[in-house]
Amino acid sequence: MLTDVSIPTEVAVMPVIKKQFIRKLNILLVSSCLIPSIVNGQNIEDGEWGYFGGDNKFNRYSPLDLINTNNVDQLSIVWHRDATAASLRDDYNGMGFEKNLRSTPLLIDGVLYAPNIFGLVEAFDPATGETVWTQEPYQQTLLEAAGISSRGIAHWQQGIDRRLMVVRGSYLYALNPQTGEPFPDFGREEPGRVNLAYSAANANNFALTTSPLVIGNTAVIGGFLNGAGDGGSRKEAAPENIRGFDVRTGELKWEFNVVPQAGEFGYDTWEEGSAEWSGDIGSWCCLSADNELGIVYVPLGAPTSAYYGGHRPGDNLYANSLVALDAETGKRIWHFQMIHHDLWEYDNSSPPILGDITVNDRTIKAVMQANKNGFVYVFDRTNGEPVWPIVETPVPQSIVEGEATSATQPIPSKPPAFDRQGITLDDLIDFTPALRNQALELVDNFTLGPLYTPPSPWIEGGNQGTLTLPNTWGAGNWNTGAFDPETGMYFAVSYTKTDNLGIAPTTSDSATMTHTIAQGSPNAPAIQGLPLVKPPYGRVTALNMNTGELEWSVANGDGARNHPLLRDLDLPPLGIPNRPAPLVTKSLLFVGEGSDAVVGTVPGGGGAYDGPDTGYDESWRWGTLFRAYDKSSGNTVFEIDLAAGTTGAPMTYMHEGKQYIVVAVSSRATDPEWIALGLSE
Repeated sequence: MLTDVSIPTEVAVMPVIKKQFIRKLNILLVSSCLIPSIVNGQNIEDGEWGYFGGDNKFNRYSPLDLINTNNVDQLSIVWHRDATAASLRDDYNGMGFEKNLRSTPLLIDGVLYAPNIFGLVEAFDPATGETVWTQEPYQQTLLEAAGISSRGIAHWQQGIDRRLMVVRGSYLYALNPQTGEPFPDFGREEPGRVNLAYSAANANNFALTTSPLVIGNTAVIGGFLNGAGDGGSRKEAAPENIRGFDVRTGELKWEFNVVPQAGEFGYDTWEEGSAEWSGDIGSWCCLSADNELGIVYVPLGAPTSAYYGGHRPGDNLYANSLVALDAETGKRIWHFQMIHHDLWEYDNSSPPILGDITVNDRTIKAVMQANKNGFVYVFDRTNGEPVWPIVETPVPQSIVEGEATSATQPIPSKPPAFDRQGITLDDLIDFTPALRNQALELVDNFTLGPLYTPPSPWIEGGNQGTLTLPNTWGAGNWNTGAFDPETGMYFAVSYTKTDNLGIAPTTSDSATMTHTIAQGSPNAPAIQGLPLVKPPYGRVTALNMNTGELEWSVANGDGARNHPLLRDLDLPPLGIPNRPAPLVTKSLLFVGEGSDAVVGTVPGGGGAYDGPDTGYDESWRWGTLFRAYDKSSGNTVFEIDLAAGTTGAPMTYMHEGKQYIVVAVSSRATDPEWIALGLSE
């Protein structure tokens, strides 16, 4: 494959840190050379956790083994700490907060750092969880204090110069790790921070919830406009470009257009001039980088609208693509588009994971990119060549007026899908004859078919749309993927849930699209609170990246077997359809069960795609257990009840000779907190 083309169908008020939050950090910073080297996201071997995904390779892996298969049954909670910044809420009259604590702490030079539930960074003691400092709002106003949590922060160091990089709301901050204060020399218009809004029109609408990535002296930022539509009836949307900023000054170094502009490669994949008004396509999950190659790997999402594309004919680069960029210049090195002309919202929402694999006696520097569709696409990360053939395969075509579906989609020959794809009558539940008959009756007015069956017309009294599997949240999401460099094993955590994609003519006077997703979509019908399709509904799957074969797959959690209609049946674990993230160590794989605080997992939850309240007990869709699997077999070797479900990705570190595991937890009924596990003394 050519590196130039993959598949061608393609005001300033500086804050003052309050005294009750400040302690001096006893950190010895040593520079061992006259020209200090740059350190960012690469401290895993030292027992640290230097980036959201562990290191810039985003393996979610640590070689630590003080906690192992022989003693994991002695694991217990050693400390837990509130993530709601109670004193901050007191200052702002009990300011409300969301319950979804997304953040994964870093462990750098003996201190833990993580964004709290408001997205403000906190430093705390790794042995006790005791607060060292808390970042103050940039201005002492309720507007500045309010915020949501993000998944992580990044760290940069050159000699004794160290910075924490974090995105909060519409701003990129550079913080002093010793005090939490912004560096006044970072940012021109507002000392200490840089406004990330693409224009004045969306100045308060940029809401990135993932971590920046730091490579060299560049902080790379994905893009997400809060409120930009997956559905909706307007075709106009701002493109969510990828940008690189100087970590010292905050100056913009480069910007990569996710929708190519006139004269750029890929512009012709937006036919009829549709590049002029199309947008979204942000990288809202995670970035990774090869520090030696100087390459950043950017997974991109779907364009607007994600379910109807009559206003954007063509393959629509770089939507649904993995793009490799030069970290210093932002120039594209190679790309691959996983979905042509997306109609299913099949984002590349999982991290691009970097690892060295051995295929047919050849060592390959690989990048492994999971998609919501349930496939992992594996490439040589130096040049974008697929490790195994990816075949352009004919797919069903749309009958929606004005839609022009791509004739083919790229299907990996290896590895196999890590979750279910497509729906037939054989896939419907059959726990009992009565449930089977209800399922058959429910789907009678829906279109069923294989993966990439397109959305279909919604007709009152007739066809109600296309039932899709995976659904719009995907088999895989931000939580999917961990890589074990010792064994070459990739671990996918996924869930199985259907959606309904019915398309209807727009009726809004402000509409600029002829069609949009129909009322009630994308939510699929359910049977007394049970899914339409057979279990498992949440699973952990091990894929051998040296052979491209599936090694094992297990249901994660009991799930619906305690449902009133099923509890008297002798059923195995059915799996929990949620989004917990994995952590892999020397001998173990840790995975939680997810939480009802995570948007999109529980009907009636209030999120855009949670779906309506079914009136039935839905508590089987989340759980409070944190589980250790034998990574070689998938057998459960330990589990512990954390009282609330996991909402962030777990991490591990070594401190003063002891290994810890920390994970964010919460539920609608409990306040968010971080919990630390360690071996009993």
